[in-house]
Amino acid sequence: MPSLPDMTTPNVVALAAAAAEATPPRVYNEACPEKRAALFEFLTRMGDNTLVLGHRLSEWCGHAPVLEEDIALANLALDLIGQTQFWLGLAGEVEGLGRSADDLAFLRDVWDFRNVLLVERPNGDFGHTIMRQFLFDAWHIEALRALTHSSDARIAGIASKAIKEASYHVERSADLVIRLGGGTEESHRRMQQALDELWTYTGELFLSDSTDVAMAEAGIAPDPESLKAAWDATVRSVLAEATLAIPATAYVHKGGRRGVHTEHLGRMLAEMQFLQRAYPGARW
Repeated sequence: MPSLPDMTTPNVVALAAAAAEATPPRVYNEACPEKRAALFEFLTRMGDNTLVLGHRLSEWCGHAPVLEEDIALANLALDLIGQTQFWLGLAGEVEGLGRSADDLAFLRDVWDFRNVLLVERPNGDFGHTIMRQFLFDAWHIEALRALTHSSDARIAGIASKAIKEASYHVERSADLVIRLGGGTEESHRRMQQALDELWTYTGELFLSDSTDVAMAEAGIAPDPESLKAAWDATVRSVLAEATLAIPATAYVHKGGRRGVHTEHLGRMLAEMQFLQRAYPGARW
């Protein structure tokens, strides 16, 4: 079972110090508005992915098929929300407008979110949730592994902390995909259906734009395409063991990283942001 994340305000300075010895000094010029905007965009993409998927997983609380899975999914959600605090906390610092991680999570409109479409997909049944989780986890672990070598010590520090949780996440989701895919006829059918429905959303994880180019050139983050070979190897190995067939289609659903989302995210945010929108500035 994963450990609960530190839910206090992220100490980005402490994280940077922890990674400083193994990380080259940060040379990215954040004083340049264009470069600051690109870094902010990258950080919100990372934070929005974990925020939206974390909230989706939290929707299973009290509804999972067995108690063990109910607790496990809740803990996965907490891990991802904990990572969100670091990514969006740093994004607010870089932006320089005084917005906190909470402000970015609860007071942005749907078109300002930069998560991939995969993570906003509705939970569906348990098999669908596990397949979505595995496809994301296999990418997430590779992204974090690369980010531990970021030229920005703050980002390297966050990645070094998050990768410990992500390693468990991908191990767990891969095991469940194999067990369900190779289980009963019914579980196999549901897992294949989930894979067929979700596969076309995975390509967006590896698309590149001007933000990705800027981050790669500065050594801050990897080119998304460079992560695909490792992701593909992991996914194909697990799906083969699960006796699941990879869909032949090459179509890619995209737009989330540009703020073009499905109606599912709007409905999710309407629920997630209600309290903060109804009572702005309220404190416990």
